Amino acid sequence: MARVRLSVAERREELLRAAVEQIEARGVAAVRIADVASALGVSNALVLYHFSTKEKLVAAAFTYAAEDDLAHLRKLLGRRTTALRRLRTAVRWYAPTGQAKGWRLWIEGWAAALREPALREVTRDLDKQWKAALTEVIAEGVAAGEFHCPDPTGAALRLTALLDGLAVQMTAYAGAVSRARTHEWVDEALARELGLERAALVAAVR
Repeated sequence: MARVRLSVAERREELLRAAVEQIEARGVAAVRIADVASALGVSNALVLYHFSTKEKLVAAAFTYAAEDDLAHLRKLLGRRTTALRRLRTAVRWYAPTGQAKGWRLWIEGWAAALREPALREVTRDLDKQWKAALTEVIAEGVAAGEFHCPDPTGAALRLTALLDGLAVQMTAYAGAVSRARTHEWVDEALARELGLERAALVAAVR
């Protein structure tokens, strides 16, 4: 059966989706151009036509995954509700117990970024955008009098650092932390950063 002819943009997206899947399955170091080509039943030359090197393909794949995550984050934070509800929803989605980004992919990305400058820029930019988005909604909540937080930027950094650390633990060591305990810790950390009691936080977002 003949393959459907795709536009350049559609073909690039197909290749990027396949690259993300292969990186999650094999890791950045092990994945090859041939793996991506084989997954789609296309030639290595086709992949190289769109991405001239493996390094460029990998960096583009992480950018693609990052843009998808950021689009969903902005959707959550753009809802018509209180800043507290939006913030907790976003944090719970980001947490390793939710449906946020494939954590195996991002842990791979962080490790590879230590050696690959192009990938380092992608992961750094994603990190900055996540923190900026959370900082903005925390500042909105402070301005609206919903909670008290003297340092929204620091709060966003501490929250994402906790979530990233928990993600590493839960991804690397299955069963190290339960889902329920993770939710509890995340709520406790969020309440602490916002000057609220955990019970008050949970009651406010019901």
